[in-house]
Amino acid sequence: MFQLTAAACLADQCGVMALSNDSVAGHVHAMQERTHIMPDEDTSSAGKKPGWLRKLPFLIILAAAVLGAFLLRDQISFEALARHREALIAYRDANYGLTILGFIAIYFGIVALSLPGGTVATLTGGFLFGLFPGVLFNVIGAGTGAVAVFLAARSGFGASVSARIAAAGGVAARLQTGLRENEWSVLFLMRIVPAVPFVLANLIPAFVGTSLTRFAVSTFLGIIPGALVFTSVGSGLGEVFARGETPDLGIIFTPAVLGPILGLAALAALPMVLRIIKRAR
Repeated sequence: MFQLTAAACLADQCGVMALSNDSVAGHVHAMQERTHIMPDEDTSSAGKKPGWLRKLPFLIILAAAVLGAFLLRDQISFEALARHREALIAYRDANYGLTILGFIAIYFGIVALSLPGGTVATLTGGFLFGLFPGVLFNVIGAGTGAVAVFLAARSGFGASVSARIAAAGGVAARLQTGLRENEWSVLFLMRIVPAVPFVLANLIPAFVGTSLTRFAVSTFLGIIPGALVFTSVGSGLGEVFARGETPDLGIIFTPAVLGPILGLAALAALPMVLRIIKRAR
């Protein structure tokens, strides 16, 4: 405003006709360049966090995962559950509500920090709460923990990694494009098929630019089949403990269990297969 007033006063003093809109705009632009005024840049950078601050949550998760692999492997195990089973049952009976909250929080921490013991946690959910509501608590703890890992990875490195893959081109870029075109199918397959490690299923979507909504929906729904199987095994741990045995986790690979899971996997892959056939034609 000050610049426009100064230009008008100068025109009056010199007896020159009023400046056109184009010349005024050019004069303002020149003044901004001389005084280094860059309002757009200032406002856009004001709300951004420093790069190291965005990376910090994922770096903490990475450090916790490395330390946990060495320090907690024996602490979060089936043997530890067997040793403390009576104390856990007594605490559950005396503080049922707190046990639910504590269990979900611990399961969330195990998954969010990528610590060992996810399977043991699922068994514990079945052991303490039965098939239902145990499976519900297991899905809530594992699902929210997975979302936390996804957000930390995407905020810290996911966006830059995704942009670099797209810019580099080649096989990696084509793979990224293929994943995005078949996002729902790939996300559900990674959750349903037990061959994909849970940690990788949390990180890969973050590095290829998957949306939070699709990741969350596919995670909470996709882990239900496996959670049902292991929670069911956990609900029968009382008899296993009484016999002094260990649970048979290979049950997931028996035909009665693996068949329905593979059927769900085929259903999830169907849209992707149809799209490939359509392109081939």
